Amino acid sequence: MVVRMADPTLAIDIGGAKLTAGIVDDEGTVLIRDRVPTPARDVWPALARLVKRVVAASPEPPVMAGVGCSGPVRAPEGLVSPLAIPSWRGFPLRDHVQELTGLPTVVDTDAKAFVSGEVWKGAAQGVADVIGVVVATSVSGGIISGGRLLHGRLGNAGGIGHLVVEPEGRPCVCGGHGCLEAYCSRLSIEEETGRAAQRAPRATMERTGTLVGRALASVGAMVDLRLAVVGGSLALGFGDVFFESAQLEVDVRARLGHLQGFRVVPAGLGHHAPLVGAAALAQARARSARRRVADGTPPAGGAPVGGPGPGPDPDQPAPDASEVAAPPSATRE
Repeated sequence: MVVRMADPTLAIDIGGAKLTAGIVDDEGTVLIRDRVPTPARDVWPALARLVKRVVAASPEPPVMAGVGCSGPVRAPEGLVSPLAIPSWRGFPLRDHVQELTGLPTVVDTDAKAFVSGEVWKGAAQGVADVIGVVVATSVSGGIISGGRLLHGRLGNAGGIGHLVVEPEGRPCVCGGHGCLEAYCSRLSIEEETGRAAQRAPRATMERTGTLVGRALASVGAMVDLRLAVVGGSLALGFGDVFFESAQLEVDVRARLGHLQGFRVVPAGLGHHAPLVGAAALAQARARSARRRVADGTPPAGGAPVGGPGPGPDPDQPAPDASEVAAPPSATRE
């Protein structure tokens, strides 16, 4: 007897250092994973070759695609402008992936994908209020509040990397000064130390954790959170030094009564988190579409959810927001 895999999903993660693609089943298991370095030029051709290779290796054809990309983004339109990929400004990533694969495609920020995956199958299972932070080539964040993934006007809610942690501090790639990303991204650390970020001195690792903890204390107070899940190659590579420093800073800064016990924990999904998260976004959108069909409700924006067209109204919550975040059993941390 052949058991067919339900809803296999093509999952894609796009960062400044690497492009990753894989096949994820409806249980959140990564069946296939492949990656290539992000080239300085011709990023889309490199990604297209990677995607074709992964799809060809899939045990069953995928039925949908989810993409997490470093921001900024215009999620309702599927446009991306990652700061670490200068050749992509307003790049129509959703349309390109749909044309390449023929699959309904969801595009969102890498950190919103990350936190969705961690709530689904990782360190935040059952938690309804959490921030997920990716510390890698850049620094990004995604927030789930009350079981709903926060989107913001264009899809960039949770952008912790551009929260100011050092007033009048270093210039940031965004054009500002003193941003968290200007101190804690791989690129900024390598520029400062003159060596690979993973070989940074212990003092730099500790400072990175401290500044991330400082930003988390502020976000926790603003959004009423008590859990932060942190992933990304840099944070996970720095390991205990990073996480102990971040927790210590949160303990010092987060003094309000409702913030007591604010925890900073590493990603439960490890390096699979980006792909599981991208799949979570796509599968939630598919569930939302099926529910709307059953209810006789037209998709937001007048186009099939996840398909071509303008997508949902950017000033309204995405139709799948409640499903992306957490199952009905989710509890407040």
